[in-house]
Amino acid sequence: AHGTGHCYRSTKLEIEMIETVFVESQIIHHPITERVLSCLPKADLLNINRYQELFNKRQQNFRLQKEKPALILAKKHDNFVLPAPSGFGMDSQKNFYFSHMYNCIYDCRYCFLQGMYSSANYLLFVNFEDFFRSISETIQNNAGSSLTFFSGYDCDSLAFEKITSFALHALSFFKEHPEVEFELRTKSVNIETLLNLEPISNCIVAFSLSPESVADVLDKKAPRVKKRIRAIKKLAKSGWLVGLRLDPLIFCENWKGLYSELIEEVMADLEVRNLHSVSFGPLRYPKKMYNTIAALYPEEKLFAFPMQTTGQLVSYGPEIENEMATYIQDKLKKYLGADRIFQCLI
Repeated sequence: AHGTGHCYRSTKLEIEMIETVFVESQIIHHPITERVLSCLPKADLLNINRYQELFNKRQQNFRLQKEKPALILAKKHDNFVLPAPSGFGMDSQKNFYFSHMYNCIYDCRYCFLQGMYSSANYLLFVNFEDFFRSISETIQNNAGSSLTFFSGYDCDSLAFEKITSFALHALSFFKEHPEVEFELRTKSVNIETLLNLEPISNCIVAFSLSPESVADVLDKKAPRVKKRIRAIKKLAKSGWLVGLRLDPLIFCENWKGLYSELIEEVMADLEVRNLHSVSFGPLRYPKKMYNTIAALYPEEKLFAFPMQTTGQLVSYGPEIENEMATYIQDKLKKYLGADRIFQCLI
């Protein structure tokens, strides 16, 4: 029913950058396909057989594509639900993630996706029903364990909400499974869908945050941090569980002062009882991925810092990581118990 529902008026960023939509022939009449296309009436529509022929093509120019990404609508056939990478989750016994979409509307300089995919085009899998079927099976196969499912690992969970209604579908599903937790991870302020629903007790809306002066430089195309903080407070006041994800921690001049100000600003007038958790993690990359991303931005200060390589991992090194972790934890403990503060190491 949601698939053919009303198409919200979408933002300029979401609509005007999408000039071309490629659609697999087999899902041209899927309700989600029809909904998305109804929201993009001016886009050129091209039929394809399988998304791989476009998305997986070698020697694509990620930076050039990122200027005007196309949208690919496809059907996913397998690997709907995967174990979350070690260190990604909170305190559940088992953490899983699922990706209804690859790539992000934002262009954050540190994003690992630009080192993972050769294509910058947006890839949306419209067969949401198969994701939820697989999640149901995962729940059944892990009865007795505490489970958390994450959305937003390979994309932003809410950035395309006005076009796809993904969150609406997901929340409807997880409302029927109160025995597990579900996290929507985002930098988007598209929270209308959530505010129009009764809060769901097992859903966490988790926002990625950096200090404002850092985000202004690195979080290209993403909403300003002040807008994200307003969205967090509005959701918490409405009864939604929210999460803060200070990830990745960026080492820079006066980082202590900047992160202290950020934490104070978020916590001021926040309904702390509805703050599910705060997590933070260091800036880390596999060596090959780091080299790929750094090559995209040869003049970017973020990649000019003398990083340390340990085996196949590139990072600030243990001294800086430990100093930042200790400082952030101490600041957070002024507001929260240790049981709601997590260090995530991927």
